[in-house]
Amino acid sequence: MTVQLFATCLVESWRPSCAIAAEQLLQHVGVRVHRLLRVGCCGQVAFNAGDWDTARKMAIAWLHAADPAMPVVMPSGSCAATVRHNYALLLSRSRYETRWHTIANQTFELSQFLVEELQAELHGFRSENEVVTYHPSCHLLRMLQVQDAPVQLIRQVQGVQYVPLPEAEVCCGFGGLFAVHLPQLSGALLMRKLEAIEQTGASTVLGCDWSCLMHLAGGLHRTGMPVRAMHLAEWLIEKRIANCEQRAEKQ
Repeated sequence: MTVQLFATCLVESWRPSCAIAAEQLLQHVGVRVHRLLRVGCCGQVAFNAGDWDTARKMAIAWLHAADPAMPVVMPSGSCAATVRHNYALLLSRSRYETRWHTIANQTFELSQFLVEELQAELHGFRSENEVVTYHPSCHLLRMLQVQDAPVQLIRQVQGVQYVPLPEAEVCCGFGGLFAVHLPQLSGALLMRKLEAIEQTGASTVLGCDWSCLMHLAGGLHRTGMPVRAMHLAEWLIEKRIANCEQRAEKQ
């Protein structure tokens, strides 16, 4: 199988290692990867800001860049949700509706694709007595209905201790423009989430959207909490590489 990997503009600008890890993870399970390069933004920010004319133009440009013959995989629940659901509001009853419908039906967030489409089994991934927790981002959980897939992948790593996050379904406070327009409320939600993370005793909090993780990482840094915020793909590849290095040392 060959898939198209859309890194998202936020990952390309702020955390390209997420896209690299996503590609490596797909290749690990036998999937060939074609990168969607220089595509730009999917239009989510403009859509959320109410600038639907601009969002529509960006959606059309994105659809022209994608190949309808191949699945599209993204290391982001929010961007995948934008293509699957928000584009319907932008492009219904337009001449682009058929193309959107074809591509949207085969657009997936990374963990969703690995578990629901491939039933992937991860072999050779190992952690040494690490405690991790998982924050489900709002769009991934509510719009895409992806709940168990990330946890299933975490549990496939040998030696890891997974601790469920208290109030996991409560927003972290980022919400894109929400954090800009309502910074005090955003900050209060962030502190509530950090307290929940602290209760788990985890040294790493995982997620599937770098936007939320960036928000969490900032809060963790400012409060001095010794906890890493990592994209699930990055963490999984870290566990694979570490296990390979351990085997090499033993040999």
